[in-house]
Amino acid sequence: MNINNGRILDSIRFPSPNPNVELKVITYLSNGLKVKGMLAEPIDKENMDGFLYLRGGIKNVGKVRPARIAQFASEGFVVFAPFYRGNQGGEGNEDFAGEDREDAYAAFQLLKSLPRVRDIHIFGFSRGGVMALWTGIRFPEAASVVTWGGVSDMSLTYRERKDLRRMMKRVIGGTPEKYPERYNDRTALYQLERMEAPVLIIHGVRDHNVTVEHAYRLERRLKSLDKSVECWYFDEFTHYFPPEVNRKVVHELAKWMKNQPKR
Repeated sequence: MNINNGRILDSIRFPSPNPNVELKVITYLSNGLKVKGMLAEPIDKENMDGFLYLRGGIKNVGKVRPARIAQFASEGFVVFAPFYRGNQGGEGNEDFAGEDREDAYAAFQLLKSLPRVRDIHIFGFSRGGVMALWTGIRFPEAASVVTWGGVSDMSLTYRERKDLRRMMKRVIGGTPEKYPERYNDRTALYQLERMEAPVLIIHGVRDHNVTVEHAYRLERRLKSLDKSVECWYFDEFTHYFPPEVNRKVVHELAKWMKNQPKR
């Protein structure tokens, strides 16, 4: 891994929706590329845990929302959310949990470099779920990994999401039937032996964007390996939770993270 990964090149203040949270757009290095992301820091200067927020979607779908990362920062974390390569002025091309995984790894290193950050937790939503799993595997010192409505199996995503097939064939280079190894290479399920961090799975059972089967497969695999895993399934919800429930779950997952044993 490039020793300059995670090095901050530029920092610009960004208007914050929360007066107690400071936002900045950061330019940082990821394998030689200048990639952008957003940093959210509570304005008090106490040391606290870091929170790597890995968004879902691709390109302009699922962009990082300042209010969302400010929400997590207000729970007492220094939050960093990479935009992934090629987005919002960053160099390179996003490729759906391929080479752009390096942007998540470099973002983890960025958080590690911040003086006030202690342990680092990893959170992934939707497509960010598979990014979170890979990052947890890459960094065994991670304090915890949370996947919310998260992808765990890229071949399953191809089969379920007809609207994504054209994009997936383009960026991955074919179909899972023709090139199963290319989809397996993006699927963290097959590398979970190397996961050391405790994992929390959050999923709406009625989710049609990322079906609950992704969560079930992840849960079964982690349990078969005797890994630490906890699951919060919500029978009545889809990919998106009602705002009041969302706020409550954010608060509860923040408590869960902070209650994990120090590693």
